[in-house]
Amino acid sequence: MTEPRRLTLGLLCGLIAGAFWGGVFLAPLLLADFTPLQMTAGRYLAYGLASLVLLAPTALAVFGRMTARDWRDLALLSLLGNLIYYVGLAVAVQNAGVAAASLIIGLLPVTVTLVGAKPGEGVPIRRLAAPLALLAAGVVCINVDVFRSGEGAPAPRLVLGVLGAVLALACWTLYAVWNARRLAATPSFSSHEWSLLTGVVTGALSLVLIIPAFLLGGAGHVSSAWTLFWGVSLAVALGASVIGNGLWNAASRLLPLSLSGQLIVFETLFALLYGFLHEGRWPRPLESAAIALMLAGVLWSVSLHRPGVPVEPAT
Repeated sequence: MTEPRRLTLGLLCGLIAGAFWGGVFLAPLLLADFTPLQMTAGRYLAYGLASLVLLAPTALAVFGRMTARDWRDLALLSLLGNLIYYVGLAVAVQNAGVAAASLIIGLLPVTVTLVGAKPGEGVPIRRLAAPLALLAAGVVCINVDVFRSGEGAPAPRLVLGVLGAVLALACWTLYAVWNARRLAATPSFSSHEWSLLTGVVTGALSLVLIIPAFLLGGAGHVSSAWTLFWGVSLAVALGASVIGNGLWNAASRLLPLSLSGQLIVFETLFALLYGFLHEGRWPRPLESAAIALMLAGVLWSVSLHRPGVPVEPAT
């Protein structure tokens, strides 16, 4: 495949993955009567079942290629990038709102680049000082907006929401970097197979959440609420986890990490779009400033990574 075609296909995969991932931020609003632990268990039980069904025709061959290291790494990646991440995201959305959660987690393009950077590769950190400053200013704006426009929510709840977003940011940063490195070093599995294997392992791990999520935590719900719960869980599992993660793995293989990491900004943009549409409003001034600052920072960072920097595609 030629380099221009790799670039185009990788960017397209990243864009569509972001469109699916953005919908994840709406799920905690649609399921506001359920706890973050219940939403996490529901989403990833559905993801595990869907992955197992899709993997079934080739399961014996795929499992036969698995090593002990593959199982271990998939378990740790699933904990970081799925279970713990989604608990943090749900806590953030339910306590601080979609805009705050998506914009704080929107720092992923920069954190992934910084954490994934290797000596002698990419752009020196000092050259990223200016775009990082813009992103930091955007985070300041959204945090000021959270506490000024909290709609009566107590400060401890808003702090909890911000901390949940920071936890999600940290978990997915580590996941994105490690998963990209692992894919590059694992040619025995396709991007689609690796995504489905992640789903199977995540589904198995989520079984541990059943008792604390459904038997010990949260109030009872009527049947219509459970219908909505499992419908949203299945939609998020198929859209964000199966399709979105599969497209992201493809983008990770087609593009260098210094560029693919920047594409996570599409998740933020789609999350904001869906959130504002759901709430039926335009962004507030500080939210608009945060969006503009973070977009400018990410685009600036992308421009610093691309021109004249020799990168080898992660294949």
